Amino acid sequence: MKKTYVVDTNVLVQSPYGLYAFEENEVVIPLVVVEELDGLKKAEGEKGANARQAIRLLDSLRQRGNLLEGVPIQNGGTVRVETNCVDVTLPRDLPENESDNRILMVCKGLKEADPCRDVILVTKDIVLRIKAQLLSIRAEDFEAEQVSRQEANYTGRGHAYLPQNSVGDFKNGGVPLSLLYHTDDNGNPLPLSFTENEFFLLTPDESAGVTLLGRVEGQQMVPLRYRKQRPYGVTPRNVGQYFLQEALMESAEKAPLVIVKGMAGTAKTFYSIAVGLEKVFNNPTGEYRRIIVSRPNAQFDDDIGFLPGTEQEKISPLMRPVVDALEQLLDSDEAGRYEDESLLTNKVQEIFDRDIIETEALNFIRGRSIVKTYLIIDEAQNITPSQAKGIITRAGKGTKIILLGDPQQIDRPFLDERTNGLSYAAKCMRGSPPLLADHHGPGRMRTVQAGDGCDTETVSPNGLIGFDPKQRIVRN
Repeated sequence: MKKTYVVDTNVLVQSPYGLYAFEENEVVIPLVVVEELDGLKKAEGEKGANARQAIRLLDSLRQRGNLLEGVPIQNGGTVRVETNCVDVTLPRDLPENESDNRILMVCKGLKEADPCRDVILVTKDIVLRIKAQLLSIRAEDFEAEQVSRQEANYTGRGHAYLPQNSVGDFKNGGVPLSLLYHTDDNGNPLPLSFTENEFFLLTPDESAGVTLLGRVEGQQMVPLRYRKQRPYGVTPRNVGQYFLQEALMESAEKAPLVIVKGMAGTAKTFYSIAVGLEKVFNNPTGEYRRIIVSRPNAQFDDDIGFLPGTEQEKISPLMRPVVDALEQLLDSDEAGRYEDESLLTNKVQEIFDRDIIETEALNFIRGRSIVKTYLIIDEAQNITPSQAKGIITRAGKGTKIILLGDPQQIDRPFLDERTNGLSYAAKCMRGSPPLLADHHGPGRMRTVQAGDGCDTETVSPNGLIGFDPKQRIVRN
């Protein structure tokens, strides 16, 4: 039996192609939603762009048929505009002049017209879903660009047992994945599944007190190449930071994207900058020209023009965590580091004056091709999936992108730990084959994703960034 989905404005603003995400069912657009899209079409940034795109999609459907009667779409469903069911009455506590309540009137009217019809309200607005339940209207979140709970819980690191007689082979270059196993509570061997670039703690099956660190590479488990490195004098303090260091130290040709997810205080920013300085200062091959650091507090769709000063001065308050990290890295003497504040300030300022580190607002990144750059996007949990795509596709040849963030610390409305750009990029980039394409054309990127910098959650890579607008809704 076909269902009827009533779509809220915020769904189309987040994903204009959400019209095509409902398979062979009927999609109803309340007239008030069209009016709200019209009011948003001149908005700046992503919100306005998506509103305009949704309007263009509706116009293309209008040219193919009567939107009031319903226009067939390519997935077998139909899209139509409903004129608000004005004769429907709501409880007195829900005034009819409010947009959300007019959407509820449409849902209630459709249900009253055909009690056997399965009417479902699709909205990102939690309050509206609560109101709908009070009226016995079924309501769901739109999850076409949402990471599943299983994918969100993926840690990118695992544990396996290694035969004692294979320890030497592992240290000398790696062992086949088929040799590794896990056990159940009774000690019975269990098969393991592996994801490309997934990190593993390996325990020799006859030496419980020994732990080896490895990474999945093709059909091999290989030892960490950079375990003994000390980037800019920084030493890993736990297993997670060894994994993080491995991902960051890998060249842009082998791992152009690193995604780091972890709670506050796990050295995500600190370690990323340390590796960047190591690569720029101490790498004689000139792997990177510079380090660029950006934070989504100054987002694509946020205007920073009202702030006084130059671009650097406008965003400098947002980059204070970078300065804090530089102060610790440029002066390793913890006891005397802050005895001469002016000297320390001059050291930090010299880094910026020499353009070794640049800070930029993300709203200026469109249209760029960033070449031979170590690009750090801090607090990336506050970007949307489309913004993540916009950032990643700006990478030119020789550029390495590091996305840092904590999905538990999201400040942006309509984003959560499963819908933010950091988690979505991690899902899309997970499990890519070890193939490399020139950044300037379509192909597959080999990426390494490392989670929390302290007890690292690693998420393995995926290939070509592509956000399918026609994904199905997944219900909670």
